[in-house]
Amino acid sequence: MKIFFGLSERVEAGSPSRSRSLFEPALAAAILALLLGAPALARAQVVAQASAGGFRLSAGAEAAGYYLQYGQRKLGGVSAFVDADTKRPLGIEAEGRWLEFHQTEDVHVETYSAGLRYHMNFAKFQPYVKGLIGFGDFNFPFGYAHGRYLVVTGGGGLDYHWTSRIHVRVADVEYQDWPQFTFGSMSSVGVSAGLRVGIF
Repeated sequence: MKIFFGLSERVEAGSPSRSRSLFEPALAAAILALLLGAPALARAQVVAQASAGGFRLSAGAEAAGYYLQYGQRKLGGVSAFVDADTKRPLGIEAEGRWLEFHQTEDVHVETYSAGLRYHMNFAKFQPYVKGLIGFGDFNFPFGYAHGRYLVVTGGGGLDYHWTSRIHVRVADVEYQDWPQFTFGSMSSVGVSAGLRVGIF
């Protein structure tokens, strides 16, 4: 049975798991996010003061570990994100996360969210908070059912300004609420770390 925001649809029993088909694009997206900043890194050039503080676009990739309330599971995975910031501290973040590692009974999760990110700068450190909304794909045990649900996320973290283009995402903490989950509201919490690379 396939569940989609309360709607159900029959599917073939024993259909192949989506974990492999989703993991490969996830890995490709993470690598692409890092490579997008490669030309800027090769130039190794400091941003001119005249353009500093203007519109900035960056992308990154992270390794993630999450705890799911469903069956008290712990999953690992990767994520890719894009940040769009202006000279003001309020910006936009979009992210995709694929929790495919350390599966038991073929339970895995993918989430796709976007929302607002508020950041501050203290020397080389940039703490931030964010609020995102999107959807999550949940694969139930043994692939018997697959659901897509609303996911509301609150979180925050800390970036370290390593070079003019590279930020180390020291830690990113998220709390996710799945209010329309099949068996009642479910939550998940996770920690991620990785790199953010300036595109322009």
